[in-house]
Amino acid sequence: MSATSTATAAMATMTSASGGHMDHGGSGSCKISMLWNWNTIDACFLSRTWHITSKGMFAGSCIGVICLVICLELFRRLCKEYDRYIIREYQRKVAQEASFNRAQAARESCCEQEGDNNNIAARNSKSLSLAPGVCAPDTSPTLRFRPTVLQQLIRALLHMVTFAIAYFVMLLAMYYNGYIIICIFIGAFLGSFIFSWESFTVSAKPTGTSGAEGATVCCG
Repeated sequence: MSATSTATAAMATMTSASGGHMDHGGSGSCKISMLWNWNTIDACFLSRTWHITSKGMFAGSCIGVICLVICLELFRRLCKEYDRYIIREYQRKVAQEASFNRAQAARESCCEQEGDNNNIAARNSKSLSLAPGVCAPDTSPTLRFRPTVLQQLIRALLHMVTFAIAYFVMLLAMYYNGYIIICIFIGAFLGSFIFSWESFTVSAKPTGTSGAEGATVCCG
């Protein structure tokens, strides 16, 4: 009898779970389904406290999901913009150092070869095509840049926040609620429209590649 009652209780529990109803201390039942559904009232998301008890609460949840996905696109854009910022700062620093070194080298070279008029004229003609007071051409070497510890810390923090928001959006989608999934799509559309609207550097000469290639700095 004991084994029979235990099996009966287990079957009842499985039947209750398959029906998508979960009791939460007498405050009402949560409708949780692993199949596509259009539940509104008594739907639950992520935790017991997110229990929909009215249409207004469900509408607010839908708006919140849209805003959450928009925030995801915002942080993706922030990751790109911060990378661009630290690269610009590094380029500006390198340009200042290179300008100072070229100016100093030009002064020394011009002073050493002051007696040779032909060499001076040749050097001046080359420097005029580049910058005033520069006697040597700029070879513009390829530079390698490694962020500082603080910069990498900020990059990692932005990535962590982006990853966390994306993970919560994925968990919401796993409830297979049609309204919530539609809100996720709407948020992705609005977020991309707002935060992916930017200028692109386009070469006048066609390269034969897709215009979408190289449009972004990093992930996304």
